Amino acid sequence: MREPHLILGIGELLWDLLPEGPRLGGAPANFAVMAARLGNHAAVLSRIGRDELGRRAIEELNPLPLDTSYVEVDPEHETGRVTVNFVADEPHYTIHEPAAWDFLALTDEWINLAERADAICFGSLAQRNLRSRQTIQELAAETGSSCIRVFDVNLRAPFYSAEVLEESLELATVAKMNEDELPLVLRQLGLEGDQQGIADALTPAAKELRLAPHDLRSGAKRLLAEFPTLQMVAVTRGGCGSLLVTRDEWNEHPGFPVQVADRIGAGDAFTAAMIDYLLRGADLATLNEAGNRWGGWVASQSGAMPALPDGVRDAIVAAIER
Repeated sequence: MREPHLILGIGELLWDLLPEGPRLGGAPANFAVMAARLGNHAAVLSRIGRDELGRRAIEELNPLPLDTSYVEVDPEHETGRVTVNFVADEPHYTIHEPAAWDFLALTDEWINLAERADAICFGSLAQRNLRSRQTIQELAAETGSSCIRVFDVNLRAPFYSAEVLEESLELATVAKMNEDELPLVLRQLGLEGDQQGIADALTPAAKELRLAPHDLRSGAKRLLAEFPTLQMVAVTRGGCGSLLVTRDEWNEHPGFPVQVADRIGAGDAFTAAMIDYLLRGADLATLNEAGNRWGGWVASQSGAMPALPDGVRDAIVAAIER
């Protein structure tokens, strides 16, 4: 049996208020749960309120193979909440503020974890408040040279800026975003270039004018050229699969047809599976296969942390290995 890797999800832990009721989520927490389910020692570094939702969050996470011992408790601010509505199966979010995760406090315990981590994942949303932004970026800077540092672009207007994107990409070794976010990131950073496809995608009709795979590859290459520390850009395309790009190669995956329950957490499962196999030294095709298998399964379930029967886990792992 392989030695488990130490993987950290840093940022928001919150409740998604869905039409059918509240579900626990937050991209770093979703990522960490999946990383733990894949056999790693995964911990979530977040902050909850001293309230009923905070207590329920820990109660719900404790049965999972996730280390919650580093979650901070805020005596002043409430546990995070997000109201979720769906339009054509796509989630739309109202992110309430302030929340406890806006006030992540840098501690010696957290720094010690970061120094030992094999991989960390942090996003843009949790950096909307300067306090958490400083904590997240200092933790990323404390990691070792071999640590995989994933910047999960999570653009939720108005909670992002060119400054946060640039600072985060300078720290990251892997950047993950979806096909709608890539052109927006390029525009924020002034890296659009002259391609008509990217220019078109910056119009209000962006979602109807998806970038062609060639333009996605070109956009990813621009980011790799601009940020020397960056080693790979992952672009997810919903039901159409994903694209992985490095300086030397690229791989495109068509995805798997699934009956979508909701897409909450699917991208986070993709990222966790991709990083799990990257830590094992797998090639791009296997990273893409793993990401799409696990992302597709989460999309077929309700909520970001659905129950995972052993039989389902074994079947997905076997399919990836084949």
